[in-house]
Amino acid sequence: MTIELGVLAAHVPSICHRENVPEFQWDIVKKLDDISGQIKELKPDAVVIVSCHWQSTFHHYVDVSPQHQGILTAFECPDIISDVAYEYPGDQDLGEALVLAGKQARLPVIAVNDPTYVWDYGTVVPLRYLVPNEDIPVVNLSITMAAGLDETYKWGEVIGETLNQSDKRYVFVFSGALAHNLVRGRHHMPTVSEQALDKQFIDYVMNRDMDLAKEMLPQYAKVAGVEGGGRHLAMMLGTLKGKFKPAFLSYAQSSGSGNAIMTFENEEKLQGSL
Repeated sequence: MTIELGVLAAHVPSICHRENVPEFQWDIVKKLDDISGQIKELKPDAVVIVSCHWQSTFHHYVDVSPQHQGILTAFECPDIISDVAYEYPGDQDLGEALVLAGKQARLPVIAVNDPTYVWDYGTVVPLRYLVPNEDIPVVNLSITMAAGLDETYKWGEVIGETLNQSDKRYVFVFSGALAHNLVRGRHHMPTVSEQALDKQFIDYVMNRDMDLAKEMLPQYAKVAGVEGGGRHLAMMLGTLKGKFKPAFLSYAQSSGSGNAIMTFENEEKLQGSL
């Protein structure tokens, strides 16, 4: 089998608790709920998620823990995300296979198997919507600040090849924003120029001009302040090189950032279901 579904997901703090979601972000939540239904129908063997809020310095980390359990209070916003409990199964075999593949590709990839490690909110928030029953194994990945976009793209290629050679089915979630030059006031949209850059990147992806999207990414990330330096997007482009049908579902603001929801369905599976 292979990667069945890719998801570009938002993790804005104000959607952590459904009852606190502001009106202008309701559509994000609705679309994440819809994708949750897709995931439930797919019954994947595992979810792989890379989060812009697990920012490692030098190494690419893979959480290979057989069980993920903790209580999250976010350092960045403890007034909004506090005392959030989570408990998901892990997939140690899958995590270790990704680490081995990364090392074989001469990338600085290291396994983390530590029951005291607490997830970041870029991991917890989207999973609260996408896998609300906490019943699908999860392997989570860091973005690495010493790794440029080219290295991150290569790591994405390695991950995609490894998952697509497996006899199991996977969902890959890329958790992060597009434009991300933050300002106070969550109701603020990105600037007109930043929104134009977000739209151009989305258009390239929707038209499957992945080479142009990759070529655009370095300057786009710098000018629009793309979250994580665009590393989650570089990994997305590297991982989803196969035949995936993109769908643009939503775009909403949060403190001057642009948050898109997109899905990438495996075309071979779509054709097989016809």
